[in-house]
Amino acid sequence: MNMNQINTGNYTTLPKLSDIETSHSIRMLRRIHSEIEKTGGAISFARFMELALYEPALGYYCAGARKFGPDGDFITAPELSILFSRCLAHQCREILDQIGGGIILELGAGTGIMAAVILQELHTLDTLPESYAILELSFELRMRQRQTISKLVPELLNRVIWLEQLPRSDIKGIVLGNEVLDALPVERFLITTTGPRRLGVAWTDMYTTTGSTNGLCWTECKEDQSIITTISKIEAELGYKLPENYVSEYAPQLTNWIYAISDMLTTGALIFIDYGYSRREYYHPDRADGTLLCHYRHHAHTDPFIFPGLQDITASVDFTALANIAQSINLNLAGYTSQNYFLFGCGIMELLSDVDITNTFHYLEQARQVKLLTLPGEMGDRFKVICLTRGFDIPLRGFSIRNERNRL
Repeated sequence: MNMNQINTGNYTTLPKLSDIETSHSIRMLRRIHSEIEKTGGAISFARFMELALYEPALGYYCAGARKFGPDGDFITAPELSILFSRCLAHQCREILDQIGGGIILELGAGTGIMAAVILQELHTLDTLPESYAILELSFELRMRQRQTISKLVPELLNRVIWLEQLPRSDIKGIVLGNEVLDALPVERFLITTTGPRRLGVAWTDMYTTTGSTNGLCWTECKEDQSIITTISKIEAELGYKLPENYVSEYAPQLTNWIYAISDMLTTGALIFIDYGYSRREYYHPDRADGTLLCHYRHHAHTDPFIFPGLQDITASVDFTALANIAQSINLNLAGYTSQNYFLFGCGIMELLSDVDITNTFHYLEQARQVKLLTLPGEMGDRFKVICLTRGFDIPLRGFSIRNERNRL
């Protein structure tokens, strides 16, 4: 296929690219093609996903295109309603009070709206953190975050610091990650008659309808002991073998990622909000195509090879894997629940009741937002919240209505 062409395969309903976007995606495609050539004809999907999302100046999260909000590719809960971040602030207050203060570190702060609202709410509650650190790789997003915080809480901007890597020294406080875990690169695997096989990414000059777009295509890799060991461990925990032709994924970097983050935390909590499942739900026999999902301008689909560098690529979180890793490094599994129960526990209905009901339009809009955040058919049960603590162990309000950590 011509390296100067970008095709959409069967996804004719996707918005068309501008000339600038086309040029950017072609450069990303050339970088991926170079990597495939260099490694002998195929790369792992985890490597492909790492390039497509994080390659400097080209990857989705490192380039300058808008990703969040109506003008981006998707809307996150903090963008949907300030009530989400206000609830999270109430959970942060409880933790900060318990450990005697500390900092808040947000991993990938999007537009900065969550940081601004949390700071504003904690200021109202007289429980400001010593500092609010934001770990952000994208220069464009750092600028956007600064603008958001300057606009909403200019008096608190001096409390915010930006980081390009994890703090070098130990910290006490709270680490927040909203829709961060789903962007960790994953390995894809296929269960065959002779065992599990890694699904890699190769190059073909022939476009077909079976998975090749712009020359990129899936390929079944040779027998790999690391894949065999990983899937055998998953199957042992499940208590059954995954069926033939079953396709799914796992996050190979998750262990080292959690190690790095928890290693700097002396006392405090890690709170992650993301879409995902317990292991038994994740690898249910009926979920035979995995959880891979892509987003481009509010269109969701399952082809990761379309528009490389311009679309988000995600996979659901295996929260059991996260809990197992955490407990192996002396982190306490304080809570696990659906987003709706977490928000109810943190007082979202009380916050809604404070809205002036005489301002009918504003009140109805706030009520609509609460429904989107909490209804089972919306974000309510698709998103989960997990809290891991170190140095303290008390019941947390976000898990007071329903704590399902025994399901992990």
